Amino acid sequence: MRPLVGITGRRLSASLVHGMDKRFAGRHFDSFFSDYARCVAEAGGIPVHLPFEAGTAEAVERLDGLIITGGQDVHPRLWGGDDSTVPADADPRYATMAHDVERDAYEAALIRAAIDRGVPVLGVCRGHQLLNVALGGRLVPDLPPSAVEHYLPNEALTDGEPDHLVTFTPGSLAASVYGESAQVNSWHHQAVDALGSGLVVSGRASDGVVESIELPGRPVLGVQWHPEWQETTDPGFAWLTAAASDTHRNAGLATAR
Repeated sequence: MRPLVGITGRRLSASLVHGMDKRFAGRHFDSFFSDYARCVAEAGGIPVHLPFEAGTAEAVERLDGLIITGGQDVHPRLWGGDDSTVPADADPRYATMAHDVERDAYEAALIRAAIDRGVPVLGVCRGHQLLNVALGGRLVPDLPPSAVEHYLPNEALTDGEPDHLVTFTPGSLAASVYGESAQVNSWHHQAVDALGSGLVVSGRASDGVVESIELPGRPVLGVQWHPEWQETTDPGFAWLTAAASDTHRNAGLATAR
């Protein structure tokens, strides 16, 4: 049977949808980029969207894999950053890039529950950073200028176009998935700094910015780029789905006993 792979998203006001019936004012909808679902399905998995109400422990108990997706910055209060510049009145349901503490808390709990149960995790961009934060790590609040332009203006590159090279640590999970190096896209202004408990860096850009992290001995991988938007199929989804299939198979064997 195909493994179930949970995919997180964000919650927004229905008023943000162009042409939405005014009677839906005050209502909310959950937003999930379909690229994630497509990539999971193409890799052989069944994508499952996870609203906040799905819960954590019980949801993870039924999942074989988990993707923590990209989005707005993780609130600095979760990683000991300076929150004095965070607008107190910014509503993440109306301002799409406003900090969303509800999402932060839900996804961090999902990550910890998945790790505890041995469910494979793929963290993407924000999800990569939140993986670090969920395990007690810190972030670089704003990357300084460097030879690698990590946060590109909207007009700089087309959807998914590779921007820079990432080199992976020999023997790491990332290297087993991507090889010695990979050309990746880039849409981020923050980055992993001090590592969370048990995590190791397994990939860096040429300027030293952390591009992948992992938990040795566990099927847990965070990548700073957007694999769902790569111009060519990103092997991260094949890895996740294969690992999720192992989880599904092992769960079936345990039940049979």
